[in-house]
Amino acid sequence: MDLEIVELGPDQRHTVVELCGRALDLPEDAAEAAAIVDALWARAATHRPVAAWGAHREGRLVGALIASLAPGDGVARGHVDLVAVAPEQRRRGVGRALLAAAEAWLAGLGAAEVLLAGNPPHYAWPGIDVRYTPAICAASALGYTQDRTAWNMTADLSYDGSPALRPTEEAEARLAGRGVTVRRAGPEDLPALAEFARGAFGGAWDAELAGSVGHEGAGCHLAERDGEVLGFAAYGSSRPSWFGPMGTAPAAEGSGIGGVLLRRCLRDQRAAGVSAAQIGWVGPVPFYSGSAGARIERVFFLYRRTLGA
Repeated sequence: MDLEIVELGPDQRHTVVELCGRALDLPEDAAEAAAIVDALWARAATHRPVAAWGAHREGRLVGALIASLAPGDGVARGHVDLVAVAPEQRRRGVGRALLAAAEAWLAGLGAAEVLLAGNPPHYAWPGIDVRYTPAICAASALGYTQDRTAWNMTADLSYDGSPALRPTEEAEARLAGRGVTVRRAGPEDLPALAEFARGAFGGAWDAELAGSVGHEGAGCHLAERDGEVLGFAAYGSSRPSWFGPMGTAPAAEGSGIGGVLLRRCLRDQRAAGVSAAQIGWVGPVPFYSGSAGARIERVFFLYRRTLGA
């Protein structure tokens, strides 16, 4: 029977989550399908244009795609944030048809290229996990070129002696002796945190912080001296098991602030029942390895294609 591609509305959320639970082959992704869909579809729409499409065959949803637009450097870039195809429907043109619909929508919004890569502040993964082999093969077949590699690290929170759960009281006392206060952030801290994140790091971290502070299953800790923010660490913006973002003022690097903030967040996550925290889209691998015993576990290929090429 012919494939029908239709734009989806919020009333189809439950059906999309159910499909993702079956289509996402990695157990950790399938288990968090609802959080992934909500972050990409509802929360992301407050920051940028977002649309979703479904592929129907014989009246059943057999594929879904969520895409978004990210303006930057004068060039609008489209992102494919999620593609899920029912296992029994793979290699039957479902992904190709969904991608064509998304590319047409993005082109209509002025996008010059499309990325199969995360679109912060709300994203599912940095790119395509290398273990999703069919998706990697499909990206290549559809004209996308791999141009970057990214990775996540995992911090083990499953046992009391984990390096990720090392106490921070002594380090906090040393910082206090230098006039540095470490505490949990509240909604009233968001303006100062956002200003610090934009000024020190740019990007979309201010929006990720807004998704962490004051939300269930999320949180943020900060360090300050005389009312000046020196660093922050947050978790739960994408979903409860993910840590990040975090940043320390260049002048405070090497002070131990980062390790303290990191482990305070990881203890929160463990208290909430998280047994393994994903540190998303990692930059400083040695820092996370030394501060929390984290290891590189997920590797992602990021792809792009110029529209009209």
